[in-house]
Amino acid sequence: MASPTRGTSQQAKPNTRTKRASLDTTKRSSERTDASGRRAQSKKSFLERIAAGVPARFMEPRLILSLIVAALVVFGLVMIYSASSVKALQSAGDPAYFFKRQLVYAAIGVVVAVLLSMIDYHTLRKGLFLAWAVSIALLLLTAGLGIATKGAVRWLNLAGFSFQPSEFVKVVIVLYTADILYRYFAEQSMTDRQFYQAVALHIVAPVVLILFQPDKGTTLILSGTILVMAYLSGYPMRPLLLAAAAVAAFMLVYILVDDYSRARVFTMFNPEADPYGAGYQILQGFYAFGSGGFMGAGIGMSRQKYSYLPEAHNDFIFAVIGEETGLIGTLAVIAGFCAFLYYGYRIAKNAPDLCGKLIAAGCTSLIIIQLFVNVMGILGIAPMTGKPLPFLSYGGSSIISTLALVGLILSVSKQSVLPETEFDRRRSQMSLANDQKGSAYQDSSDSGVVSVQRRSATRSSAHTRSNVSAAAQENTHRTVLSFRSKAAADKARDVQTTRSSRSERSDRTTRSERTTRTDRATRIDLGPSPAERLRSRRSDSSKDNRRR
Repeated sequence: MASPTRGTSQQAKPNTRTKRASLDTTKRSSERTDASGRRAQSKKSFLERIAAGVPARFMEPRLILSLIVAALVVFGLVMIYSASSVKALQSAGDPAYFFKRQLVYAAIGVVVAVLLSMIDYHTLRKGLFLAWAVSIALLLLTAGLGIATKGAVRWLNLAGFSFQPSEFVKVVIVLYTADILYRYFAEQSMTDRQFYQAVALHIVAPVVLILFQPDKGTTLILSGTILVMAYLSGYPMRPLLLAAAAVAAFMLVYILVDDYSRARVFTMFNPEADPYGAGYQILQGFYAFGSGGFMGAGIGMSRQKYSYLPEAHNDFIFAVIGEETGLIGTLAVIAGFCAFLYYGYRIAKNAPDLCGKLIAAGCTSLIIIQLFVNVMGILGIAPMTGKPLPFLSYGGSSIISTLALVGLILSVSKQSVLPETEFDRRRSQMSLANDQKGSAYQDSSDSGVVSVQRRSATRSSAHTRSNVSAAAQENTHRTVLSFRSKAAADKARDVQTTRSSRSERSDRTTRSERTTRTDRATRIDLGPSPAERLRSRRSDSSKDNRRR
């Protein structure tokens, strides 16, 4: 009998060592996990510290949007230098002439974007009427004293500075559209008559003045942006479709009446019919894309910029990008704008009110619509409108106004509301369940009795929404019912166990029954302990053996 005992003790030692080794391994892994968690938490806290305590869920779309814009602007500066170097050398004697000017314009645009991002967009609403009045005055001055170029009067020269007022009026129209829709749908402070009067005066009037310059490209871009904002505000779909059809029909008639615009429309279908006239610019753009191929000829290696492609650094810079960077470069540019669209609308989704949502969505939509108008014109899908490519084309008015739109998007992002997560919803459900039960558990000082006291549900976190949606309340009600049914089933099972083992009731009365104290505190039914369940099983087995 001694040898088996000794053998067992010898086998127990390796098992003990194995257990100790496994415990040490588990401890080390948990320490590594804790260390990595602390490092991640420190990184997150560092990000939130440098962002003035802004949560990471807000900083992600804002930072990525800012990085996308910065990358597009820098890439645009590089491509402007490459596409304009030959023309700048011929006209100004400096190959970096247009690059330097665009760098100054971009710096001014960055300052404007930063200033607008620091201002609450609710504050900007107070000065909208003054901005609208200045815009109308500039458009009227352009019609009377503007500079005529290529049959259109779009430029105004004031104090030696030439700029295009319609580029800045776009920003005012987006803000005024968001304000009117917010007052009509959210605040409901306007009647139907006041709403349509405000739309006609503050939105339609400046758009008509822009159309009469004539600037059909800006008119199309603004019309599409206004329709998108109206749709996002909750305006009925049928009137919007009718309005879109009416605008399209009017623009088609207006284009066909004008000889220059009609020639552009017909050239779009067959540019080879006039290769040295109306179709020359489109064909040169096709040649640029074709010579670029898949990988491109390389930055600075474009051939079309040698006076073959008109406006190579302005309207047709996308063709130079296709020639020098190939299909990969053009797809990368489109992907950058798609990411800009995603994060712009994500910021709009997290806006605290309808006005912020419409401002962010309107600014994002305007930039993306202008992108498609420019690219489709270069590819021959739509008539050329003369609108620059956002962030990439040369032009002071264009880059400043576009960066101003980005500043408005960032201003909305600073006022964003935390989106409700799954953990927030679970905590809200638990709080509501405790509130409906009307009790919370508090440890008592005598005989381990647990008393039940009423408490009110607290907020799940500092960023949980104050109003829980109807769906969350319904889920909470279902959760409470499931909790109650489960508690009833457990109670019935415990009662059945108590009845089957009444012979040992004296040892288990304090655990298997609910009693009420004199101070009206309720004792919680915890059920039989593991040792008591084991004794009951042994007693049942001994009874069966005796019966046998």
